Amino acid sequence: MELDKPPAQPQQPGGCLVVAVRLPVRIVVLVLVVPVRMVWDALVVTGRFLRDTVLRPLGRALLWAGRAVFVWPFVGLWRYVLVPAGRVLAWLGTVLVVVPAGWLYRYVLTPAGHALAWLARGAGAGFGRVYARVLTPVGHALTWLLKGAGAVLAAVGFGVYTTVAWLTRYLLVVPARWLYTWLLAPVGRAVAWCVRGLGWLLGVLGTGAGLALYWTARVLLVLPALALWRWVLAPVGRFLAVVAHEVGDALGHAWRVAGRISRAVGRALGTLFRWIFVEPVRWVYRSILTPVGHVVRDAVLRPVADGVRAVGRVSREALASARDTVRQARADVRRMLFGEARQPVPADRREPPGRDTRTLGRSTTALTKD
Repeated sequence: MELDKPPAQPQQPGGCLVVAVRLPVRIVVLVLVVPVRMVWDALVVTGRFLRDTVLRPLGRALLWAGRAVFVWPFVGLWRYVLVPAGRVLAWLGTVLVVVPAGWLYRYVLTPAGHALAWLARGAGAGFGRVYARVLTPVGHALTWLLKGAGAVLAAVGFGVYTTVAWLTRYLLVVPARWLYTWLLAPVGRAVAWCVRGLGWLLGVLGTGAGLALYWTARVLLVLPALALWRWVLAPVGRFLAVVAHEVGDALGHAWRVAGRISRAVGRALGTLFRWIFVEPVRWVYRSILTPVGHVVRDAVLRPVADGVRAVGRVSREALASARDTVRQARADVRRMLFGEARQPVPADRREPPGRDTRTLGRSTTALTKD
């Protein structure tokens, strides 16, 4: 028996405040939500009815109209105008452009290109001979001259470079090194020591001012804000969170309860509509209209239908006899005017004229018949 029990639901933590807030909130929310849920269900039913009876057929009609107005004309234009016109233009382009261009390339440009290539090969061969017999010796001579001039300029430049380097060393480098070693370096060390001392002093002053500002801000701002948060805002926030949570739960519970109430009211209204309108109409149809319809069918409609069928049968027979009479009269007139028609002469096919089957006791073949 212990295994058949449903699992126990976890208990939500709460106190007297939660219990005191939950019941009135749920009552008020239920009273406010029930009309809204009933209106919502009525709107849902109305929307489904409009969707099934009005909007869906209207959408299908609009879709058909859109196809008839926009799609089918463009399809017909593409299929019966643009495609044939494109084929005609492609044929014209092939005949007027592609074929002449191919002929021009094959019989004009290709021979001209071959002629130009032959001329270019001849000019290249001539230029190669000029290069080998004229330009190469001239280049070798110019190279020898430039090498000699370079050697002379290198010798002169080395002497000038040595002189300039000696003068630069003893006129600039040595005085600059002495100035840096005995004047600028001591002055820089003294300035750096003064800057470090000034930085330390400023650091001490800044640390003191920072500590003073920190404790002032802590006493004047942080501690009051912490007390306000701990003793005022946090309890108010917890209370508002409990209220919001209970209101949310109450809305969900009230929405579900209102759905059941709305469903029950809808079923009651449906049953009332059924007993007030549908059942009387069904009883009238079943008890009055159906017997009256059967009587009308058996007493009026069926005899009228039999009479109409008899009249149609008589009319068809009269038309058939009149057609036969007219055909016979036409044959008599043709016979009086043109005489009897010539009868076809039967051809001798050496076959038995009858349709009896051949047997072993009869001579019905083409060689043994009488």
